[in-house]
Amino acid sequence: MNGTSKSTGTSKSTGTGTGTTLVVGATGTTGSRTAARLTTAGHRVKAASRRATPVAGAESVRFDWYEPATFDDALDGADRAYLVPPVGDPDPAAVMLPFLRQARAAGVHRVVLLSSSAIPEGGPAVGAVHQALPGLCEQWAVLRPSWFMQNFTGAHGHARSVREDGVILTATGTGRVGFVDADDIAAVAVHALTDDHAPDTDLILTGPEALSHDDIATVIREVTGRPVAHRPLTYEQLRVRLAEQMPAEFAAMLAGMDRAIAEGAEDRTTDTVQRLTGRPPHGFRLVVERELAGGDDVHGR
Repeated sequence: MNGTSKSTGTSKSTGTGTGTTLVVGATGTTGSRTAARLTTAGHRVKAASRRATPVAGAESVRFDWYEPATFDDALDGADRAYLVPPVGDPDPAAVMLPFLRQARAAGVHRVVLLSSSAIPEGGPAVGAVHQALPGLCEQWAVLRPSWFMQNFTGAHGHARSVREDGVILTATGTGRVGFVDADDIAAVAVHALTDDHAPDTDLILTGPEALSHDDIATVIREVTGRPVAHRPLTYEQLRVRLAEQMPAEFAAMLAGMDRAIAEGAEDRTTDTVQRLTGRPPHGFRLVVERELAGGDDVHGR
């Protein structure tokens, strides 16, 4: 499946008639935005994070994928869930599938899973969870966003290297990506969680245009006035660099994604955001102006 799913964007939200949504990763880039949109719309939210960090308008609860003892409290009273996989784990299915079985037994009937446009159903890492999800949930959706625009404005390694060194290091060459705003991902997530009918499919999410990392550097430079350039690396150079910060298997997978971009795998856009939310996706220049204009460092929310 791809971004041309059967969802039409015409399903109405059930509003405050929905039950309680568990948002796992509620302090992260997409989880925080999803929780905020849900609470603003009047939905009940359990905001799950490892430190039970307070989230405005929500009930905060401690949750750790690697501590099953935290599952009961998180699931208590929830009938739907937004799930962000554990970061950097090459085999998230090992912890996520037992959780999903427990969630079903606890009364969770709709699950929206965050995956990636680069990882198909049955693929590596979260691809295995994607494959199992329809058999574990009555209603479901898998969000497969392209790379986040916030990778260049928040707390990601690219954003840090832009701020500290004025460079973006990738093995993508001149390959282009349909970078997507995390706000647009959250807007789709809320529809998938609350519309009368669940998508029951995967949804590829992109921004309005495909950009190379040279294009990205140009926009940041033009908006902020900072000297920023894209410095290409080879696959091997990137793999070694990433392996200093994370497990070797995960580093190789990420470097491989860059190589796939160089070969054209992410050079696409979809109309999914428009169809699900009723408005066009945000462009990269708008996001940079919103989050970096004036020279302020805006970290991932």
